[in-house]
Amino acid sequence: MSDNDLGARLSAAGQRLEQLAGGPAWQGEKQTLDRLLARMAQSDFWASPQAGSVAKQVAGLQRQQAEYDRLKSRQLDLAGLTEIPPADLDRLESDLAEFEHSLSPPIPHANSPAFLAIYAGAGGADAQDWVAQLLRMYQRWAEAAGYEVEVLSQSAGEEAGLKSVDLKISGTGAYGRLVGEHGVHRLVRKSPFNSRGLRQTSFARVEVGPQIDFGDRVEIDESDLRWDFFRSRGPGGQSVNTTDSAVRVTHRPTQTVVVIQNERSQHQNRQTALAVLESKLAAKKLEEVESQLAEIKGPAAANEWGSQIRNYIFDPYRLVKDLRTDYQTTEVKQVLDGQLDPLIEAYSSWRVQAAGNRTKKTE
Repeated sequence: MSDNDLGARLSAAGQRLEQLAGGPAWQGEKQTLDRLLARMAQSDFWASPQAGSVAKQVAGLQRQQAEYDRLKSRQLDLAGLTEIPPADLDRLESDLAEFEHSLSPPIPHANSPAFLAIYAGAGGADAQDWVAQLLRMYQRWAEAAGYEVEVLSQSAGEEAGLKSVDLKISGTGAYGRLVGEHGVHRLVRKSPFNSRGLRQTSFARVEVGPQIDFGDRVEIDESDLRWDFFRSRGPGGQSVNTTDSAVRVTHRPTQTVVVIQNERSQHQNRQTALAVLESKLAAKKLEEVESQLAEIKGPAAANEWGSQIRNYIFDPYRLVKDLRTDYQTTEVKQVLDGQLDPLIEAYSSWRVQAAGNRTKKTE
């Protein structure tokens, strides 16, 4: 990696630290710390029933302040060097991402495995090919992160690619890292399916939900479900292709549909379908919260193109841009090869700032 690339990464880390220091979320934490320290200085403080909990909160806020100061000091030290050690920069970026995550609003079931589904939208064959590209992107990212990927169901496109695909990505923290991928992804390129090579815009929707632990199961009324059973299609053993093992479940109140066909047993597919349905219903609740964050965040969340969260542009220039966080890179191929961590970290930073704005607005 060139010195310019290292310098750009260090500069970006410095900007993230400055945004944290000046953002309403961090300013609110500092104001809370000052208020609680003033309270602890009162002569009758330790006689109050809340003294223990307040002291514990103060200790936590002071640890946050110390961690911020440590990260800022490391960033300034690296900025003063003639040559930036890549390993030291990697550690700074990793610790900064972890610190930002600690400040962001909690994500329910963040440590759970993730169910991820991709659906083709407008764009015909290009949109279906786009689903296949996104599938490859998430598979490569997950494998590099040490997660296990299982394809639960897929529907082939008429001409190319896939109409839809459902995945399970297993590993601690998978859902917390992938939650920001939930939304519409837009591709712009010269179409390989157009004889004149015209530029084509295609859309695909990504849905991400957590695997719900048994103790936190979402209550679903069985009377709200419609079950359909049919013959599995696609790759699989003889039993998969010759028995009515595939299942489709529809949650009538929300019109949420799940199709599972990867197991030979109808019972296994039914259990998996229920788990995926719970995941989708949980994701819908979090999506409502994220929509509120986007609305309050203001211009950074504005989307003049429609409903997408991110653009992937190959023509007339190369650019990946997240419309919520404003993070962008010209390395489109690297992103589609699974290098998603900078986008994931930018989303974590955005949640901190957006939540701070929400807190400030409601005060």
